[in-house]
Amino acid sequence: MMNIRKYRKQYFMPPYPCSRWVEKDSIDQAPLWCSVDLRDGNQALVVPMSLEQKLQFFKLLVEIGFKEIEVGFPASSETEYRFVRALIERDLIPDDVTIQVLTQAREHIIRRTFEALEGAKKAIVHVYNSTSRAQREQVFHMSKQEILQIAVDGAQLLKDLTEQYGGDYRFEYSPESFTGTEPEYALEVCNAVLDVWKPDPQHKAIINLPSTVELSMPHVYAAQIEYMSQNLKYRDSVVLSLHPHNDRGSAVSDAELGVLAGAERVEGTLFGNGERTGNVDIVTLAMNLYAQGVDPHLHLEDMTKIIEYYEAFTGMLVDERRPYAGALVFAAFSGSHQDAIAKSMRYRRENGEQLWTVPYLPIDPSDIGRSYDADVIRINSQSGKGGVGYILQKQFGLKLPVKMRESMGYAAKAVSDHAQKELEPEEVFELFISRYENTTKPYEINEVHFRQHNGIIAEVTTTCEGHRIVVIATGNGRLNAVSNALKKRYHLAYNLVSYEEHALERSSSSRAIAYVGIQDTIGDVYWGAGVDVDIIHASIDALLAAVNNMVSGIQ
Repeated sequence: MMNIRKYRKQYFMPPYPCSRWVEKDSIDQAPLWCSVDLRDGNQALVVPMSLEQKLQFFKLLVEIGFKEIEVGFPASSETEYRFVRALIERDLIPDDVTIQVLTQAREHIIRRTFEALEGAKKAIVHVYNSTSRAQREQVFHMSKQEILQIAVDGAQLLKDLTEQYGGDYRFEYSPESFTGTEPEYALEVCNAVLDVWKPDPQHKAIINLPSTVELSMPHVYAAQIEYMSQNLKYRDSVVLSLHPHNDRGSAVSDAELGVLAGAERVEGTLFGNGERTGNVDIVTLAMNLYAQGVDPHLHLEDMTKIIEYYEAFTGMLVDERRPYAGALVFAAFSGSHQDAIAKSMRYRRENGEQLWTVPYLPIDPSDIGRSYDADVIRINSQSGKGGVGYILQKQFGLKLPVKMRESMGYAAKAVSDHAQKELEPEEVFELFISRYENTTKPYEINEVHFRQHNGIIAEVTTTCEGHRIVVIATGNGRLNAVSNALKKRYHLAYNLVSYEEHALERSSSSRAIAYVGIQDTIGDVYWGAGVDVDIIHASIDALLAAVNNMVSGIQ
């Protein structure tokens, strides 16, 4: 049974209002990115990656453009240790990439970490200890001063061992469970660590403020970050970093508001993999920047490849609705959405529009390797004329008249609804052919001969239920003359209300397609299409298809 009396706020607001971040409406440059896929992400997998998988994943992260990559907690297991050694000994770390290793603020773990780093050209050593009230009181049974001393001792050992090993190492400190720590106390601990390291602008330290567990709405995290940013010592020599988790589903908002509040760096994972509900999704963060015209400095243009590698390495699946990356995020099933997208795309072509402002599509899908035809317009029972017309034009070169698109849209919706499935583009095309081209019953036209005398005279050989007859009729044009012959022979009443034609650009031969719409005596319109190298033959076939649809009651 749910019981709200078990719960209370576990976070702490700064001692004074911190809301200057509210005055900013956007992020104008990308933060520094640090991938923690190989540590934080890997430890959350049901089956952690093998050494070779981690090496391949590291290569992928480098290709994407990460310049800082947390490669593991080398003191935690032999696999983690061997992975760090493999990167160093095989010389797999590019000169412009810095590896990061994680360690608790405990002496034997720190020493083992430095052993793993021996021979590295450069590295970030990331030390942490938990500072939250809950951890202090319930787990460690320590005072604030005792917890602070753990952080200071760890910071001092990092400094001493760096001098001993002679490595080009930078330092990072995280007050773990920062979001459950009183801001004034978190500030005291971080400043004590900085007093040990004494960073300068040429040798900056990283202070990382993790929402180890997301406890509040994003604006609270932003206020906490702003408070720290305003009050940290050596501020011009500190890179303020974020490490949001997603327990409340707000990690992306936490990160974005945290950057507005003064943070310059974000630690996260591809697609948000991580413990519980995951880390912040760097792909989403980067693409959010891209959609606002800000260079994210990450190469995400082949999203399909990234997803394939990610899923193969981790065993995780990228959800179909994952922002930007999911299989369905650009899909438009709604008829009104499809119509708006199709019209906007036509507007862009006709007006040479450069800025991307297409309704319902926050970015151009082709920027990340997606295609309009396969990913954007999808046909099901919710689709409409715009989407069906778009598919037929883009993939098959058919430019249906407006009213015919509406008829075809209803036909596709009905088939999808009955089958309870999405229709593939080829299925939509086959439906068009069966409904508007291959309708040769009950009437057929076997031969037509024309001559001109006070208009056009058509001699039409037509068959119905095995009975063939020749009919002669006059019209003001060839199609009109054939139409009058059909009316005369079969006692039909209708008016020709629409006729359009165009070349089939995607055809392997110089064929043309004609569309014909006829209206019966009660106002219903019926459609037909015909394809032939001779436009007159195509027009006659289209007329006959429309007449057969009228007789059969197929609109």
